[in-house]
Amino acid sequence: MKIKYFLLAALLVVLDQLTKLLAHEYLGVGASVDITPFFSLSFAHNYGAAFSFLADQGGWQRYFLSAISVIASITIGVWMIKISTQYQFKLISLTLILSGAIGNMIDRVVNGFVVDFIDFHYQGFYWPIFNFADIFISIGVVMLIIADWKK
Repeated sequence: MKIKYFLLAALLVVLDQLTKLLAHEYLGVGASVDITPFFSLSFAHNYGAAFSFLADQGGWQRYFLSAISVIASITIGVWMIKISTQYQFKLISLTLILSGAIGNMIDRVVNGFVVDFIDFHYQGFYWPIFNFADIFISIGVVMLIIADWKK
């Protein structure tokens, strides 16, 4: 019964979108709130891909990255349909990647940018600001590598 993986993906997309909405409502553009000495909530618009790659390219990247997200989401969805249910770990990894891709795609299509707000830093080192969709993708990719490595 693979529907549960697609329902989980939908739930994770809703969680991602809700956290971005809350970040917008309570932080606002450019605002930052320190939670600990190494963690802040900092609202940012990311016009590019991971680590703001292509962010300064004048707008064409919105459509390019949206198209990549659509193609990736369809490909992952088809892969999930075709894979045997005995590979639950792989299905969960693909579910995470799918939900992250859709979450960030929604931002790009609706806003023209991705909302980021999770900010880790330490003594002048700042990791690029990210969101839950990015977390889902990152964990899903690591899980997928592990799943394929175990073969």
